[in-house]
Amino acid sequence: MILLLGYTGYIGQAYADELVRRRLPWRPLSRRDLDYTSFDVLHRFLKETKPSLVINAAGYTGKPNVDACETRQADTLAGNVILPVTIAHACAAFDIPFAHISSGCIYAGAKIRTADGVRVERDLMQPAVRALWETDPSVVVGFTETDEPNFSFRHPPCSFYSGTKALAEEAVSGVGRGYIWRLRIPFDRFDNPRNYLSKLLRYPRIYDNVNSLSHRGDLARASLDLWEKHAPFGIYNITNPGFVTSRQVVESIRDILKPSRAFEFWADDAEFYRLGARTPRSNCVLDVAKLLAAGVVMRPVGEALRDALEHWSAS
Repeated sequence: MILLLGYTGYIGQAYADELVRRRLPWRPLSRRDLDYTSFDVLHRFLKETKPSLVINAAGYTGKPNVDACETRQADTLAGNVILPVTIAHACAAFDIPFAHISSGCIYAGAKIRTADGVRVERDLMQPAVRALWETDPSVVVGFTETDEPNFSFRHPPCSFYSGTKALAEEAVSGVGRGYIWRLRIPFDRFDNPRNYLSKLLRYPRIYDNVNSLSHRGDLARASLDLWEKHAPFGIYNITNPGFVTSRQVVESIRDILKPSRAFEFWADDAEFYRLGARTPRSNCVLDVAKLLAAGVVMRPVGEALRDALEHWSAS
């Protein structure tokens, strides 16, 4: 039996749907049912139920966005650091495998391949850097699972949210038999306040940057594929291969959904951070070679985006 924590959340729902689709035995667990934030309570529950896998899809993201985490730091630490550590150690006590849902937001930028080697660029929108990857997208090399986070408390500036996500990975890595499954900017065809496409449709102004993305259904399928294939425990980047800019996604929205609204963009980073955001934002590209080497295939990001828009279900 697979135990799913945080099943009512945006990401947790995708795992619940995929577990049902696969007809795997599973059990949802909410804090209303059991205070799994308490080590003793969770320890007793795991001893009694002995699940085959515990998936932690719970956490604190802030509403309406990560800016809220700056003023709710205690809640952010509790949900994004203390809880994963509690779950990891409770599972390790009984040698129960666990999976922690993490995020690529612990990185900024990507690695750029040049004639002189590979260098890290935190800002892919710099004119000279942008000219490189617009001419040849293959020069962009995503961050791998072994690259140290560069958007974290150890490597500021970062948002408080991103700092806690990086700290959690550091704290649970090497504890028991655990997976860390990293997603990046979730989306799918269902209109939802946390869906990247929904956000772009509603933002009064849009911040243009370069990112990897994770189709929500593809994420859940790839994650459970890793489990069913008995892939080695450890960290896995789980994003749809490739990268896109916000403007490219908006162009797809215009072409396919044909919304009546006009889309406006922030003039530059200075304007966005002066008027639109209170904390630094992560924009990054992740490498998925490790996922593919494990035999798990995900659709290219462009294909997944087109499919979501062509089957868009407005709320």
